[in-house]
Amino acid sequence: MAGSESKAAKDLTAMMETTMQQLQSRFQNLSDQIISKMDDMGTRIDDLEKNVADLMTQAGTEDRHKPNDFEERTSWPKH
Repeated sequence: MAGSESKAAKDLTAMMETTMQQLQSRFQNLSDQIISKMDDMGTRIDDLEKNVADLMTQAGTEDRHKPNDFEERTSWPKH
């Protein structure tokens, strides 16, 4: 009896180790995917900011948005 209980305990331990390794692998894969998507989003946001700045430069509005522009302006331009 003791031998079969010992084998059952070893089998259970081996099964649990395998399950934990599989879980760790899945979590690592998910973590890698999330980090990759966040990096992609950061790049896309940087590109978007650059495009907006380029559009503002092309439109000639970069001089209208100075830090103290609100205090200096007596009236707002009509569009």
